[in-house]
Amino acid sequence: MPEFNALLDGYKRFREYNYPRQKARFDELSQHGQNPPVMVISCCDSRVDPATIFDTGPGQMFALRNVANLVPPFDSSGGMHGASAAIEFGVTGLNVKHVVVMGHGQCGGISAALKGGDLGVTGHSFIDDWMSIITDARNEVIATSHDNPQRALELEAVKISLGNLRTFPFIAEREQRGELKLHGAWYAIGEATLFTLDEASGEFSAVE
Repeated sequence: MPEFNALLDGYKRFREYNYPRQKARFDELSQHGQNPPVMVISCCDSRVDPATIFDTGPGQMFALRNVANLVPPFDSSGGMHGASAAIEFGVTGLNVKHVVVMGHGQCGGISAALKGGDLGVTGHSFIDDWMSIITDARNEVIATSHDNPQRALELEAVKISLGNLRTFPFIAEREQRGELKLHGAWYAIGEATLFTLDEASGEFSAVE
């Protein structure tokens, strides 16, 4: 299994080179726990690693990664709410000061949503259920003339996730008190360019 062995080789390089250089930092994190000021909600796409994009080190970022960087609306009914649990822990447990929702180009989940969720999966599809979070936006994008519907839905998904974050009472309360700030972003893979959202105008602009 060469792919797994490659991971182990990477671990060995980390132990030999990176760990010694950052040992003091790891010791501090081990002894005192984590206290990241920022939570990033991004896609689990292997090309979009938030720690790489933002050049952060251990303990600087609390990360939640899922298909298409989506946030479901607040729901207190029964069920397994993994994304909501991570959001709750980041905001109420770690008291992060910023939550960033970062979408990206060429997102496979967004592409599947635009195609109607035909993922080649027989029977129940977890991805189809998850992508239903943006069904209304998907239908609107399809009904509207867009030069790039993929990108249009990727950007809209970020806005929807920000809106859904605000349905969580503990987020709305902290934002109102000025204790928490929400941010939207979108990353262009091929260009390595990050765009941030101005919620007042609804527009994304490149970070200079």
